[in-house]
Amino acid sequence: MSLEELRREIEDIDREIVELIARRTYVADTVAAVKEDRDLPTTDEGQEERVMERAGENAEQFDVDANLVKAIFRLLIELNKVEQRESR
Repeated sequence: MSLEELRREIEDIDREIVELIARRTYVADTVAAVKEDRDLPTTDEGQEERVMERAGENAEQFDVDANLVKAIFRLLIELNKVEQRESR
């Protein structure tokens, strides 16, 4: 595989990552609406812990640095919480 082909593959993967972030954000926005309708708090520490555990397990399954994956998920969680607070 040439360098250009590898770069195109990375571009495709990057696009897929952005699409998945968009999907995750849409679902998180829907969760926020449900929480607001039910007068639930924005933060659910138990759920956040479960997400982080899954992130670590998935990282191990795909032989990726678990700390890196967890850092990305922490960022995603924080961004979703900010959006949820701003929408209230």
